Amino acid sequence: MMQLRVNGVKEEVVATTVSELLASRGIDPVTRFLAVAVNGSVVRRSEWSSTSLGPDDDVEIVRPFSGG
Repeated sequence: MMQLRVNGVKEEVVATTVSELLASRGIDPVTRFLAVAVNGSVVRRSEWSSTSLGPDDDVEIVRPFSGG
């Protein structure tokens, strides 16, 4: 288990890749309009399964939603 900052909140996770992190949060990786950045760099969808996460990484998961 390691500590990451996900969308600004520190949390303990067991995920070691972007794909595993999304799955652990119940996010379907084929969802349209989904973006992920690790330490400020956008990660291409095709690289989610091969992008490793490390302790204290800063991950942003962005999904648009409607509303005002």
